[in-house]
Amino acid sequence: MKITIIGAGNMARGIATRALAGGHTITVTTKDPGKAVRLVDELRGRATGEGRMAAADASAVDTADIVVLAVPFDAAKQLASAYGDRLSDKLVIDISNPVDASLDALVVTPGTSAAEEIAEAAGPDVRVVKAFNTTFATTLIAGEVNGTPLDVFIAGDDEAARKQVADLVTSGGLNPVDVGALRHARQLEGFQLLHMALQIREAGHGWASSIKIVAP
Repeated sequence: MKITIIGAGNMARGIATRALAGGHTITVTTKDPGKAVRLVDELRGRATGEGRMAAADASAVDTADIVVLAVPFDAAKQLASAYGDRLSDKLVIDISNPVDASLDALVVTPGTSAAEEIAEAAGPDVRVVKAFNTTFATTLIAGEVNGTPLDVFIAGDDEAARKQVADLVTSGGLNPVDVGALRHARQLEGFQLLHMALQIREAGHGWASSIKIVAP
């Protein structure tokens, strides 16, 4: 798949690492072109899969199969609105967690989610899927915690889009968990709020833990 990642921070690094391992073609674009170039150079130097990677300007969105908004919630919502028709019929992955600075509460209206607000901003022709919001960057780079592959929870209203994201997740050595409609992004964001808060408590997990569903 052709994947355009908007953003060049830690989560962009983690997702790109998994996508490279899966053999995909990744393009990184960001408002600071230098950051995109540095991330691409870094990952090219230690890539283990057959994927390809490049830095580009915002036109990379136009040719992508999947666009990953690897930016905070407010920025993701603004980008969804700004790109407008250029995202029509595309699959857009929202990875954001709309949390306050103290990791004490979600900042979206009760009963909705960041993913739903981003979908509304993007327009009805854009297939928005929530994914990767419950994984941390360091664990994505490793692909596992204590030898156990990460679970990636996936929510979206388009079944084919969820399947496409699941294929991306699987190709990178991770385990997809399809939770159904986009409205369930609210639960995923709440789940991750608690998970994030646990990292910074006394004897916390140091951003190295993972949420895992264990079933017989």
